[in-house]
Amino acid sequence: MIKDIPEPELKPDEVLIKVMSCGVCRSDEHVFKGEYFNVFPIVPGHEFAGIIDKVGSAAEGFHIGDRVTADNTINCGHCYYCRRNQPLYCENFQALGCSRNGGFAQYVAVNYGKVYPIADHLKFDEACFAEPLASTIHGMDRINLRCGDEVLIFGAGPTGILLTQLVKNGGASNVVVCASSQSKLDFIKEHHYAKTVLMDRNDYDRHTREILNRWPNGFDVVIDATGAAPVIKQCARFAHKGAKLILYGVPSGAEISVNPLEIFNKELSVICSDAQTLCFDRSVRFLNEGIIRTDGMATNFFYLDDFGKALDMLLHRKDFIKIVVHPNGE
Repeated sequence: MIKDIPEPELKPDEVLIKVMSCGVCRSDEHVFKGEYFNVFPIVPGHEFAGIIDKVGSAAEGFHIGDRVTADNTINCGHCYYCRRNQPLYCENFQALGCSRNGGFAQYVAVNYGKVYPIADHLKFDEACFAEPLASTIHGMDRINLRCGDEVLIFGAGPTGILLTQLVKNGGASNVVVCASSQSKLDFIKEHHYAKTVLMDRNDYDRHTREILNRWPNGFDVVIDATGAAPVIKQCARFAHKGAKLILYGVPSGAEISVNPLEIFNKELSVICSDAQTLCFDRSVRFLNEGIIRTDGMATNFFYLDDFGKALDMLLHRKDFIKIVVHPNGE
């Protein structure tokens, strides 16, 4: 539902951002279904970039007109996990767009310590990828990639494409992406990010045979960036002994059966990656320096009044890479 709400009241340590671009994420589906830690009513949207419109009295280093993006995470700093320097597991974890109002609005108030300047050459539709890129950087921290590793990634959505770039830049000797969208695989091939295999969701044996025929020794790292139970279930087949299985895509919650003997005999490590904290600095540097490219990844655009159409596209179509909302119609 679209409704008028008051402009956010600015605290001394906050800046008011005029939101120019806000990405629509698969996680927003879970927010709308109440499957996250969100509260209602809520303004969703956690992937945003814009222009500083007002500056609080204690928000040092920022000025009206600055082009910025922002880390949406909020940690309490005093719970069991925060005191152990594990802020991602904060017992009182909050996030703009989930438990506090986020970026699907004309304005959002953000603590200045979470705000990052973006380069003049970076478009807002590119800069709003800073949050998903920060999450994939946390994923890379969890993976602990070794130089020369061979990596197989299932999924070619925005995070799959960002992970592909990070893995390639992180020293992998061979990167393969398997996904069911030919257009997304074409995007990856055109940018020389990875080798590709088309997934057949109606006959998993087809892409399984192709992968095993082309790379019979398997992979050091197998990443699921789909969250789909049938895909997760088959990941171990492509891992050689001592490999890592990475669950990165948000799982659907469906139960899967696994063969523990296969995991045991291969000495596989199963690693999960959920969200991020303290990764935004690296994310923005990657974008500002052009090391990670997001140009061309925003493919469909909506104004705020058409947000329902954007959400409908997210839920029912797959012929896009990233949907972006322009709350201020520019």
